Amino acid sequence: MSEPPRPPGDYGMPQDPNSGYLPPSSGGGAYGTPPTSGAGYEQPGYQQPGYQQPGGYQQPGYQQPGYQQPGYQQPGAYGQPGAPAGYANSDEKTWALIAHFGGIIVGFIAPLVALLAKGNESPTVKAHANEALNFQITWGIAMIVAVIVSICSFGILFFLPFLVWIVIIVFGILGGMKANNGELYHYPMTIRLIK
Repeated sequence: MSEPPRPPGDYGMPQDPNSGYLPPSSGGGAYGTPPTSGAGYEQPGYQQPGYQQPGGYQQPGYQQPGYQQPGYQQPGAYGQPGAPAGYANSDEKTWALIAHFGGIIVGFIAPLVALLAKGNESPTVKAHANEALNFQITWGIAMIVAVIVSICSFGILFFLPFLVWIVIIVFGILGGMKANNGELYHYPMTIRLIK
């Protein structure tokens, strides 16, 4: 069995009504465009009422102004856009970190500066600076006592100031790490002089 001869101009292309090419001899328009009318050619669902082209679909409420996905907290939900968690803006976080980490280097001066600079503007910075200031004052007094004791013992207890300094470093770093996460750190072994 052989295939019947094809009309001229067909060039051996199949006449599949679902393909994008129809030879001019099969009723298609110029250059194989689909016919404007003809039974059996239209694809099911194509340009039917209620049919939406791909790419135009949008989920209900998705990316609408003011829409928030359930369980998702947008960045800066506590204050300005892009603010760190627990702070109204990044400036508050910077001052809280200065209060905690600066105390390791310069003692009570760093939290005092943070308290005086931003304490009246931000209750968050004020809380961090108060905690760090109370800790630095308490352990500053402990450092003075340790130095006096080491001198009075003629150097036998020379290690006491180093122990106090290690306590200041360890708890200052812990306070700074908690402040970096947006949490207020309550220092242990601290006399609360400033509230």
